[in-house]
Amino acid sequence: MEFNFCAQCGNPLEYKEIGDEGKQKYCKHCNKFFFDNPAGCVIVTIVNENNQVLLLKQNYISIKKYTLCTGYLKKGDTLEDTVMREVLEETGQQVIYCEYVQSYYFEPKNLIMAGFIAYVKTSKFTSSNEVDGLMWVDLDNVSDMVERENNFSGVHLDKCIEILKQRDQLK
Repeated sequence: MEFNFCAQCGNPLEYKEIGDEGKQKYCKHCNKFFFDNPAGCVIVTIVNENNQVLLLKQNYISIKKYTLCTGYLKKGDTLEDTVMREVLEETGQQVIYCEYVQSYYFEPKNLIMAGFIAYVKTSKFTSSNEVDGLMWVDLDNVSDMVERENNFSGVHLDKCIEILKQRDQLK
């Protein structure tokens, strides 16, 4: 969130030096600093018992390509809570286990995205007003189907496929 005015008194913010942080936005009336911190969200590669990935069709993101499950953190939720909630809300799939993969910074929307793999046992899809379609796809066929412009779905999916294929080789 980007602050230009004090959230308490409404006065315009100015810049003031604060230790190692350098110049930061400051309200001299309230004697309070404000930081333009990124919002937190998750990006999730959903994998079933057949080693297939669940892709989401979200026309507001791309008409031609698919995306991964994403969602914002809510107050009081952990990252894992958010993964389980978003996967269930957007797909109807119940997360059995999830694992952290890595984080990404998405500058256009000032987001810090925590990337996960969520393991599910395939169940019936449920509809969500955020999702226009859902499809299970084999790992070897999924890469070209995912949106890669102005979106971290492709980057995260590639990392997850690498992890999943390494595990298959160890079996």
